[in-house]
Amino acid sequence: MNDITINRESMRKLAKALTFINGADHPTTLALEAAAESGSKQEIAKARKLFLGLKAGDRQAAMSMLTD
Repeated sequence: MNDITINRESMRKLAKALTFINGADHPTTLALEAAAESGSKQEIAKARKLFLGLKAGDRQAAMSMLTD
């Protein structure tokens, strides 16, 4: 995810995928939901940082679920 912009609907879908993978109460899931809701640059930056901090397998699984 190098400087890729993501729209709010995609963030919602990614949050749903992470709900399945990590649970609804996982900090990354919550951050993505907040970023999708508010659209603020700060929330998006926080969600991106947390997403990139996930295990590579979790990131790949979530991204794969977006394309299905």
